[in-house]
Amino acid sequence: MKSVRLGLDRLLGGFICVLMGGMVLNVLWQVFTRFILKNPSSFTEELARYMMIWVGLMGSAYATGKKSHLALDLLTARLEGARKRASEFFIHAVVLLFALGVMVGGGGRLVYIQLSLGQQSAALQWKTGYVYLAVPLAGAFIAFYSVLALIDAARGQTESGQQSSGLN
Repeated sequence: MKSVRLGLDRLLGGFICVLMGGMVLNVLWQVFTRFILKNPSSFTEELARYMMIWVGLMGSAYATGKKSHLALDLLTARLEGARKRASEFFIHAVVLLFALGVMVGGGGRLVYIQLSLGQQSAALQWKTGYVYLAVPLAGAFIAFYSVLALIDAARGQTESGQQSSGLN
């Protein structure tokens, strides 16, 4: 399972880097055509928006896998042993349910509807369903990472990867 996790980490990290590099080049082209050529490119604003959607959603999946996502740990930081393990288990279970229900289920339905309607973007003429595909895809990655985190919590490993003593 560790090799699958490392492979997915590398894949997501590389994909995000490529998207970020593409966004930089895209925005530079927009600035160049707008201010130097005085004839702004027609597609760059839309492309930047779509790339930002993908970067944000894939970045959230990547952060979930690295356990570096935003968290309010005022209460859980004070817990120890079985209580800490139970709270981590509960948190990862809720994240898993959200990722599967809302992102994969709802996002998948959104993609299906958009593709069946054939709606296209204005400048790029891309089917908008492909843009929205980032939602269920990121949800699937988050669900995968949440399952791994649940396994770690069940084994008694804390967020820092240390074995929990099980004592209160």
